[in-house]
Amino acid sequence: MSPCTLVRKKLWRVAASVTILALAAPGSGCAESAADEARARASRATPRPARATLDSARLAGAYARATELPRIRSLLVEWRGTVIGERYWHGATRARPANIKSASKSVVSALVGIAIEQKRIRGLDATVAELLPVDARTLDSAKRAITVEDLVSMRSGLTSTSFGNYGAFVTSRNWVRYVLSRPMVAEAGGPMIYSTGSTHLLSAILTRATRTSTHQFAQRELGRPLGISLRPWTRDPQGIYFGGNEMRMTPREMLAFGRLYLNRGRAPNGRQVLSAAWIDSSWVPRGVSPWNGYSYGYGWWIREAHGHPIYFAWGYGGQFIFVVPSLELLVVTTSDANAAREGGHLDAIHGMVDEYIIPAVSS
Repeated sequence: MSPCTLVRKKLWRVAASVTILALAAPGSGCAESAADEARARASRATPRPARATLDSARLAGAYARATELPRIRSLLVEWRGTVIGERYWHGATRARPANIKSASKSVVSALVGIAIEQKRIRGLDATVAELLPVDARTLDSAKRAITVEDLVSMRSGLTSTSFGNYGAFVTSRNWVRYVLSRPMVAEAGGPMIYSTGSTHLLSAILTRATRTSTHQFAQRELGRPLGISLRPWTRDPQGIYFGGNEMRMTPREMLAFGRLYLNRGRAPNGRQVLSAAWIDSSWVPRGVSPWNGYSYGYGWWIREAHGHPIYFAWGYGGQFIFVVPSLELLVVTTSDANAAREGGHLDAIHGMVDEYIIPAVSS
């Protein structure tokens, strides 16, 4: 148990048609221990196989499987810097933005990392009390002590505002205060409690810390360096951009965002947009979801297939950005964002990655 968790426990006592392209030749604050960070870095440092070649038949199999999925809208695969597969279905196009739903949480995480690097936010241990002083004024000591790290890792201890509680959250008159008014059901820094309200608090924190909107900060610090357009999206009644939902990006823009992480935070022109240390920290498991069993870092989900760590941004309905650093692999999918919740489609997408795409580039 980390010293930070022990401190929080004390507070708690006191007071979540396929296009297969030809491939050319081959911060500060409470955190996990340095050993955890080092192990995570080592797991991503698998050397490039000297003679790995693309298995086009396996890749074609992935697209054949995707064609059978009525909800899928796009599937893009990039390997070693080259897009090797790209297809769109049911009216989706390369130019049409998709609602990436909760994959937006990974973008918010990046913005938090940038704000910390720029010293606009003091560090991961900065608290709600210091970052949102007006909204936190009437809170008890346990809620006031919730940190940026607790929020970005879904360990705030607050009752979730997702799933069955989502409607009440987004129809409330003040989203920030609604989130903060939820009962504490665990100590801050304890178990993972998935909650879109946690990332909305981060958007409110970014807005105050950067003295600009989350959208403007995102476009300046991510959109422009990556050559993509981050369009305005939903705002709460106080004008704060929704933290962790409803962002719209084209599949190619989703690839560009994933590529930023694959390239250790460097933009296409070589500029260091995001700290490599933040990426390492984001990909260290901080908790495990009780409803899907996946690990969660700072705004990224984590699992493994064929011995390769997979880090992924995940939005409702099947919006995914998969990053597999040990294979220099990116996979993007978009899906019908308005369909009813159904696990079979999500399982099929994970299956395509595991059974077809990873074997296609690791043979």
